[in-house]
Amino acid sequence: MKSLGKKIELLRVVAHPVRIRILEELRMGVKCVSDFEKFLEISQPNVSQHLSLLRNHGVINYYMDGNLRCYFLVDPIIIDILTILNKEYTESIPPPACCPIKKRKKTVLEQ
Repeated sequence: MKSLGKKIELLRVVAHPVRIRILEELRMGVKCVSDFEKFLEISQPNVSQHLSLLRNHGVINYYMDGNLRCYFLVDPIIIDILTILNKEYTESIPPPACCPIKKRKKTVLEQ
């Protein structure tokens, strides 16, 4: 089991729009830096910084294919995190039976 500090650090590392998009792509399979550059529309040094951070925290790793670094997921919890983040929830958790607050109705914007 991961310590509280490790859990917080993992969430901090993952909690960035570019890194979430990188992890979602890696969930589908191995990718190289040029693949990320195309769909992220950011510079190669910027992509490399994000990949480096993820690798330094043990979330991903790479292997060399000629001159290409091919990245892949290492930490299995990432699949679970992405699954939860992508899940559509239709209802909120009801209040406990002892709670006097009634379930609130959805507003027009939430419908």
